[in-house]
Amino acid sequence: MPVSPNHPAFQLAMMRRHGDMVRSDGGSAANEIFVLGGHVGTHIDALGHVSQDGTMFGGIAAADSQSNQGLTALGVETIDPIVCHGVLLDVAALHDVDVLDAGYEVTVDDLEFAQEETGVTVGTGDAVLIRTGWSLHWDDPGVFGGQVGGAPGPGESAGQWLADREVRVAGGETIAFEVIRPGTGHATLPVHRILLVESGIHIMEIMNLVDLAAAGVHEFLFIVAPLKLVGGTGSPTRPLAIING
Repeated sequence: MPVSPNHPAFQLAMMRRHGDMVRSDGGSAANEIFVLGGHVGTHIDALGHVSQDGTMFGGIAAADSQSNQGLTALGVETIDPIVCHGVLLDVAALHDVDVLDAGYEVTVDDLEFAQEETGVTVGTGDAVLIRTGWSLHWDDPGVFGGQVGGAPGPGESAGQWLADREVRVAGGETIAFEVIRPGTGHATLPVHRILLVESGIHIMEIMNLVDLAAAGVHEFLFIVAPLKLVGGTGSPTRPLAIING
């Protein structure tokens, strides 16, 4: 699967195959071992994932809050299961395209227009999912990663718009959530600073919003429960949107 160059790739190996060990009654079992980073595939960022000038959310010193066994503060195990009102802001549909251009900056106007077009309102404690259409590039890891060509996503002003509304979690389809300019890679990630460090708002990345958008759904009950990985900076997740009918 496409992976940020900052994180280890997913690997899976079958450690025991059916038939390697057969019980007296003919039964057998298979099992595997898998290795992945906490930010591979659909995942949520713990608040301790990012620091700014040596400080994490709440003024916690990053250097004093980490060890070779992980974070000692703001780890992913501190995230309670999230069950809240969810909103899909389909910015790609707003521009009448399947996928926004690489490097397109989602603006405050985009987010507000998306609200108006669908009749939803982003409120305190909401999960806000921003669709750029980027998940349609999943089968092309070089494009999806955005390291050369860039990737669409919220800019700083849009990130601050989300922070001002005190959302619970912000999610998107790309590896880095925020706009990545062509040729810059992940040189700076100011929206991560605004949300994680300054506002205590979790970020979810590499989401698949295709089916939700195709169904024309813009409001739903949002559920996600991170794995309790003590000291982890992030966790793979399986988010769910519960809709009526």
